[in-house]
Amino acid sequence: MHLATFKPNPESSPVIGIYMPGYYADLHALSGGKLPKTMIGLLEMGEAGMSTAHSILDRLGSDLAGKQHVYPEQAVELCAPVPRPGKIIHTSCNFDAHLAELTTWEGPEWQSHDWGKFHFEHPTGFLEAPSSVSASGAQVAVPHFTKQLDFEIEIAIIIGKKAFRVSVGDAMEYVAGYTIFNDLSARDIQAREHSNNVILLGKSFNGSCPFGPHLVTKDQLSDPHNLDMKLRVNDRIRQDSNTGRMHYKTRELVSWWSNTTLEPGDIITSGSPPGVAAGMKAPEWLKPGDRINATIEELGTLTTFIVAG
Repeated sequence: MHLATFKPNPESSPVIGIYMPGYYADLHALSGGKLPKTMIGLLEMGEAGMSTAHSILDRLGSDLAGKQHVYPEQAVELCAPVPRPGKIIHTSCNFDAHLAELTTWEGPEWQSHDWGKFHFEHPTGFLEAPSSVSASGAQVAVPHFTKQLDFEIEIAIIIGKKAFRVSVGDAMEYVAGYTIFNDLSARDIQAREHSNNVILLGKSFNGSCPFGPHLVTKDQLSDPHNLDMKLRVNDRIRQDSNTGRMHYKTRELVSWWSNTTLEPGDIITSGSPPGVAAGMKAPEWLKPGDRINATIEELGTLTTFIVAG
């Protein structure tokens, strides 16, 4: 299933639904209130909630036009699949080619970093603020404090049930599905923070965590570790990779990060492949008017519009 959070109209509260080509169906209304209005609430119901959603999908059939509680795609306002996750865990340097790219960054603000000493005993990363979430189609303003706004396409894991110290072998049982994540980054701020061995505002500012458009349940993917990834800025391909190039895959990431309790709706990102603006000889930073399309095979396209701050 392609699960979504959306507003049926601009004045309404968000509801959860199923996306079918051209339409969104309101699961709360179609279940007679048996299913909740929030994605976290649905995930907390476990198999019972997913089974009810599947039954509704089967009942709807393919002729959707004019059906009650079913809305044309162009009529709804899309939200992030999980508008306020409990936590966003960002995995660092999980594509070897991106790590290699980091070692070539020539900007003076990066010269204090020795990326060549990055090591892989286990995944490493940092938390990003849930208040930084934005949806596909959202406008994100260039923060006043940065002159180096950058992009990073990533695949994101959405946790389906509470997990604590789970094994690699059992890890997939705790995964609800996947979505597309664009880790917008203020590189100049990030570099200064890194030089003090911390990271916060360089990765967590208003709108810096766009993800979506949907939560695609894991049963819908042929292989989450063999999906093409492409990020375009104004239709020009800037990143071109495949999820198979991740150093740590889903099982290893979920198992390791479950050393802190994971809860339904939590997000774990994959880290970025190479091709970011900071890796260019003459970086082309994001600017007002830019349109970013981050596409991952079988997951769709996440669109972000950059506007003036």
